Amino acid sequence: MTFSRLFCPVLSCLALATAFPALVRAEMSCDIVESPNGRLKVAVCQGDAGSPSYTVELEGRPVLHPSKLGLVRDDADFTRGLTLAGVDDVQQVTDGYEILTAKRRRNQYTANERVFHFETADGKKLDIAFRVSDDGVAFRYVFPGQDATVRKLTSEASSFAFPAGARAWLQPMSVAKSGWERSNPSYEEHYEQEIPVGTPSRLGAGWVFPALFRVNEQAADNAGDDVWVLLSEAGLGRNYCGCRLASESPDGEYSIAFADPREVIGDGPAAPESTLPWATPWRIIVVGSLETVAESMLGVHLADRPAVAVDARDLPGKASWSWVLLKDNFTIFPVQKKFIDYAAEMGWQYCLVDADWDQKIGEEKLGELVRHGQEQGVKVIVWYNSAGAWNTTPYTPRDKMLTHQSRVAEFEKLKALGVAGLKIDFFGGDGQSVIAYYHDILADAAPYGLAINFHGATLPRGWQRTYPHLMTMESIKGMEFITFDQNNADRAPSHNATIPFTRNVFDPMDYTPMALAGIPNIQRRTTAAHELATAVLFTSGVQHYAETPEGMATMPEFVREFVKGIPRVWDDVQFLQGYPGKYVVMARLRGDRWWIAGINGEDGPRRVELDLDALGDLGPAELIADGDEDGSAFRRMTIDLSGASLQPIEMPPHGGFVIAVDAAE
Repeated sequence: MTFSRLFCPVLSCLALATAFPALVRAEMSCDIVESPNGRLKVAVCQGDAGSPSYTVELEGRPVLHPSKLGLVRDDADFTRGLTLAGVDDVQQVTDGYEILTAKRRRNQYTANERVFHFETADGKKLDIAFRVSDDGVAFRYVFPGQDATVRKLTSEASSFAFPAGARAWLQPMSVAKSGWERSNPSYEEHYEQEIPVGTPSRLGAGWVFPALFRVNEQAADNAGDDVWVLLSEAGLGRNYCGCRLASESPDGEYSIAFADPREVIGDGPAAPESTLPWATPWRIIVVGSLETVAESMLGVHLADRPAVAVDARDLPGKASWSWVLLKDNFTIFPVQKKFIDYAAEMGWQYCLVDADWDQKIGEEKLGELVRHGQEQGVKVIVWYNSAGAWNTTPYTPRDKMLTHQSRVAEFEKLKALGVAGLKIDFFGGDGQSVIAYYHDILADAAPYGLAINFHGATLPRGWQRTYPHLMTMESIKGMEFITFDQNNADRAPSHNATIPFTRNVFDPMDYTPMALAGIPNIQRRTTAAHELATAVLFTSGVQHYAETPEGMATMPEFVREFVKGIPRVWDDVQFLQGYPGKYVVMARLRGDRWWIAGINGEDGPRRVELDLDALGDLGPAELIADGDEDGSAFRRMTIDLSGASLQPIEMPPHGGFVIAVDAAE
């Protein structure tokens, strides 16, 4: 059933109530955009006041109730008093691309798009483009035409109105200039678990993307009965700020909020401003089962295409890293040389030399480390402070990234030394001037082929596609926080079981997983097998492992061999089972080999029966799981997965497992 336009003055649309129940309301005119498979439908509507809105339905079931559209610009209000000047016919949008820093290497995107052309009473124009794919909805605003005058946005009205009874997994945005050395926000809070929609943010600064919601009118406990929604954004250029959901969401209606005015560089802008034409980032709404969410690539599909020509084929990899478990005093020449040898022994591509290397090692000895690494087949990444007045962090090198001239001089020097990449830390938030700073660094690093990792940073929002040399970004409460505080360790099991459904769905994440032998001065709550599973479960273009050479040496040979074999690039992903915060089992493919990882985020044991039919014909497999009650040991066994419809696996509290299996010939 296809409709170009629906008019609903009270009673005339009763016949459509079954097919489009959310669209039937008084004095509305609506246009429909549906997914290629017809299951997902969006109605874009306009009321008497000239205010645009939209609704989303999945197979006739309301997912988002009438939600607001529009923006307020310094010279015009595009939220009301608008005239719909025209609606384009549905156009099919297709795209195919390869990416090395995501969970799926080769990707195809197909969506139906309609563009809605609005005008204010004095003729100012706003286009709203909607794209609907089988796994979700995306929309963005475009100010067409040419205008050299810098226009500023004061607010964005976009909202997401959830049905009553929906639940949310949300990470609060930290307050600007708070935290250690005024270094917030950095997307480094725990996700609040399954809270009622409408719950205000406890920190008062909003909620970060991605934001996960469960929509179920019956509020059943079975995830298979639910519709799941993941909200995020992509296509964030230098002419917009990074956005978040507002702290307050009355009646479960979440709205877009701009960056805090303090999240800026110097006197640069926080809120969006630009000349025309001007396109905003895409607002992304993944809709479907939990499997749909976990496997979606929508946030990468909608990212801007590569902005620079970079040969990134050799950039993804694995890395050793001393700082996370050994801290500041071990960023010295002999320790870093040992970590290079460790990386070589494990078959890893990198060693990260962290903060204060310029003082504790120096450029001359860094060159010696690089040459030693080259002899061992290991590349060196070095740490930099993003610096600037937005924080008071003391670590060095500092102030080297602030201007184009200083960046290029530093990149020239590092390239001459043979350094392969940079980890740049402590950014200033989500203001437009800070977002432009990220773009500037990435653009300047591209000609040098340097692998880039941003820490203390915002969410990537698909930048890894736009800049293929961007390997990863932190934007997560990762392993380093566990080493700082027992409370973080206590929450790690549930936190880890949330991440595959939230932060790590679209974008590479530098969590720095896998502390197998323990954590100094902290009682680890996860088991050793749980830690091993995170090395497969979490995706990152460069995966920095927390484990030290001494800790790895105490592991069984079969564990070391398993870790050595983990691929640096993944071909595909399959969600097998899970529930956010409770447990997750996922399978990743490289070539003809599946790597299956599961973790238990709960205090009690969990038995899972895995349906592996989606993985094709399988043969004998290696299973590594927890081997004792205190969670410090492993057991290994061979299991036969040929012809098995269900494979039972037992996970102890906070436990985990991994399976490596080849597809049968």
